[in-house]
Amino acid sequence: MKATLSVVLATYNEEKNLPACLESVDGLADEIVVVDGASSDKTVDKAKQFGAKIKITTNKPIFHINKQMAIDMATSDWILQLDADEVVSKGLRKEIKSVINSQSSIVSHVNGYWIPRKNWFLGRFLMKGGQYPDYTLRLYKRGKGRLPQKDVHEQAEVEGEVTYLKNPLLHYPYKDFNDYLLKWDRYTDLIASQIKEKLKNKNIFYKIIFAGASLTFKPVYWFLFTYLRHKGFMDLWPGFVFSLFSSLRFPVSYIKYLKL
Repeated sequence: MKATLSVVLATYNEEKNLPACLESVDGLADEIVVVDGASSDKTVDKAKQFGAKIKITTNKPIFHINKQMAIDMATSDWILQLDADEVVSKGLRKEIKSVINSQSSIVSHVNGYWIPRKNWFLGRFLMKGGQYPDYTLRLYKRGKGRLPQKDVHEQAEVEGEVTYLKNPLLHYPYKDFNDYLLKWDRYTDLIASQIKEKLKNKNIFYKIIFAGASLTFKPVYWFLFTYLRHKGFMDLWPGFVFSLFSSLRFPVSYIKYLKL
């Protein structure tokens, strides 16, 4: 009997990205589930055009709460959790169909799959700087995977054995550099809030060490680690910009914490 697949998403103002995402799973998904955070654009209308099961709720700071709501609404044998700015490549479509319907004893007991992801930035996919393969745990049997819902970069927790797929998920997170800066600013706001919580009950010595690391050691280390150790320079100008701003998140988030 053919295994069924639910594609689940949480969305907020994604009318421009969502069609390409859902078109990429046309013929692959038996069910599409969208939990929308009360979008002010036509995201919900776009989802309806693909026959999605839709729930409208609030747009929460930890977006994974809405993602988990979508996961809980799914009814198929397998769940593929996507973001609206992601596209399933043709190779990945074929691979997903193969593994979820395989009768082989080698894969029949596997409950989840890590998927390599290519990230588009300033006109190209970043292939170095630690950005590829950017494995993300998105495909798992229903009832076997959950999101902790505590952090924006957390992975699903899957019960039992997990393994890896070979074909990539394509990620288009930024329309342009201004869009990147807006999301980077929101991300550093969130980190600042997390720093505030982390340092709440710490003594003065711990806070001094944390400050020194955030303002000096961490940004320098991270830039050298991604740009030199992981060869971000091979991605040319986009690789430099990505490594630079990735490293600057540490001092900027700390300064925002001080303002809190």
